[in-house]
Amino acid sequence: MALDMLREIQAFVSVAHKRSFVAAARALGRSPSAVTRAVQTLEDNAGSKLLNRNANAVTLTEAGERLLPHAERLLDVQRDAADELAALSGSAEGWIRFAVPQLLGEHVLPQVLAEFSRCHPKVTLDVRYCDETLDPLQGKFDFVVRGAFPQSSELIGYPLWAYQRHLYASPAYLAVAGTPQHPEDLEGHALILHTAPRILKAWHFCRDDQITSLRPRPRLRLDSGDAVYHSTLAGAGIARLAAWVGEAQVKAGRLVRVCPQYRLTSSSGQDPQMHAVYPAGELPARVCDLLAALRRAGLACQNSPPK
Repeated sequence: MALDMLREIQAFVSVAHKRSFVAAARALGRSPSAVTRAVQTLEDNAGSKLLNRNANAVTLTEAGERLLPHAERLLDVQRDAADELAALSGSAEGWIRFAVPQLLGEHVLPQVLAEFSRCHPKVTLDVRYCDETLDPLQGKFDFVVRGAFPQSSELIGYPLWAYQRHLYASPAYLAVAGTPQHPEDLEGHALILHTAPRILKAWHFCRDDQITSLRPRPRLRLDSGDAVYHSTLAGAGIARLAAWVGEAQVKAGRLVRVCPQYRLTSSSGQDPQMHAVYPAGELPARVCDLLAALRRAGLACQNSPPK
């Protein structure tokens, strides 16, 4: 099958799923005009109108309804064939460009990069460490890893691992200031707040399905997750950290859980999740392999929360 026809079918399937040319274009990493032309060409070749277009939404015609399942199967076959060819070649090649929060560069990602590079010596990894909310389409990333809570988006999400968050402080700090047991005990303590975009500024304490909310008055406001972590280790105060970061330091004796009967959640009691977002409708096999390795490493580094 000609590559042009595959692109036309891919455009049609994406518009059918998204019910929008603009949303489909964003998901595919193309311009809306390119997606429109691709669908029009497919309609011309099919001799039938496949989509009804109006100001509010895009819907399938009867011909479109009949074509859609066949088009989806064709794309599945194409993806399977591409993966088989990649496997036959013996090793993946090319570039993977992605962005991750700074803390991943210290706690999870180094081992993943080392092992992946050994297994895929012909793949170049280009990593940006940043706590800002980056758009993979605008930044030309294969994917962007985010923490906390997934937002409604036209981007496609890939869940990595769920986790809990708690308050932590160094033994040296607590020896001088005391160890708070409840949210109300935090009054007067040196609090450290992560101020990067999309980071919840309020602290929502969950215990026995009951939420207690606190708007912290921080001593330190830091826009870097890595800076928050190291300032906490240095004894600057109490900070909210992911358990996959903090619990290893608790075991090592460098940090102590503060308000230990509580976890910090969303205002509705939801625990956060590490996840990746990407703009394309399909990912190369090498990118899928890297995401799977990152997921395994994240799950392995987690410590089960105390009962």
